[in-house]
Amino acid sequence: MSDSALQVELVAADRLVWSGQATMVVARTTEGDLGILPGHAPLLSVLVPGVVDVTTAEGETWVAAVEDGFLSVADNRISILSERVEMSHEIDLEKARQDLDRAHAAGELDDAAIAALRSAEARVRAAEKAS
Repeated sequence: MSDSALQVELVAADRLVWSGQATMVVARTTEGDLGILPGHAPLLSVLVPGVVDVTTAEGETWVAAVEDGFLSVADNRISILSERVEMSHEIDLEKARQDLDRAHAAGELDDAAIAALRSAEARVRAAEKAS
């Protein structure tokens, strides 16, 4: 691997979702959106439900929806670990929109309801970015 590329792994609790070389990764953390380029300083951060954008070494963009998890950066290697990771092309946009509408309509404010709402929002954003 060259110094101008990152080795990236998107890992869900049950599977390796995506692995490959990239030139840039953008992920949402508790501190806000974080962009990572080759040569980035070592970092460990907490992910919040959101979208992860990976620009591959070939110039393609892969988009995934992630839930809470962790992001680790060291020596041009990025590991994104989350309970659930869905690549945008795996998401049924219409169903994701219905899930989001249901979460909004519920109007609940407990932690589980808020997490469901954020997850649904991330799935819709990821699917829309890919279409």
